Amino acid sequence: MTTTINITDLLSDDSKKQIDHWVSKFPEGRQRSAIIPALRIVQKQNSGSLTNELMEAVAVYLNLPKIAAFEIASFYDMYETQPVGKHKIAVCTNVSCQLRGSDAIVKALEERLGISMGQTSQDQLFTLREVECMACCDGAPMCQLNDEAYITHLTPTSVNQLIDDLIAKEASDD
Repeated sequence: MTTTINITDLLSDDSKKQIDHWVSKFPEGRQRSAIIPALRIVQKQNSGSLTNELMEAVAVYLNLPKIAAFEIASFYDMYETQPVGKHKIAVCTNVSCQLRGSDAIVKALEERLGISMGQTSQDQLFTLREVECMACCDGAPMCQLNDEAYITHLTPTSVNQLIDDLIAKEASDD
């Protein structure tokens, strides 16, 4: 006897509830409009990354073609399709940040964490990403921490302090 698994069972009840909340904000038949927050919700459910199965589950749950979820997840850089560290640091290296020293910021982070851009530290605490313009040129050089906080006017000293603070927070949470 074989058991058939419904792909949407991969979504937690809490995720479904949150997705339903977003779907309710749009007119009937416009559930596609909720795909961006739905993918964010499910990514958070899965410790910060999306699998192919989870993207498919979101599409099925919203009654959309599977490709709709894959298109969104591959277009926007706020989605991760590979596992990431607990803290994701996205450093802007576009022209304004580059002119104001983003190269030194990248170097300081890579040296401190022992990883290169696009990699995750062995302890799974940090992922470094290079991103293009984050629309904060007046605060260059800058980074975004965990898709939430913009940190501006960075220096090698300030990014090392940021890492110290995050490590200290991890230690106090244990």
